[in-house]
Amino acid sequence: MSDVRHVLVLPDRDSAEEVAEALGERFGVHEEPRLVRDALAGEDDAEDAQWLVLLRDEGERLDPGELNAFVARWEGWREEP
Repeated sequence: MSDVRHVLVLPDRDSAEEVAEALGERFGVHEEPRLVRDALAGEDDAEDAQWLVLLRDEGERLDPGELNAFVARWEGWREEP
């Protein structure tokens, strides 16, 4: 089994939390995704931060295009590896 990870980039914490919760309903994700704040080096302003939702896809069953369309509803995108 491979260890594929998807990185979903969201503009703020609220949208990242909503996406993390909705992933279970939409895609049947059982493992809770990890949320990570991503700011440019030296940036303390919360407005300059993005939030990442890290999602493990061991069976490679999640379609990257569908994930990208899904997070677009929250003005986010799936980061290409």
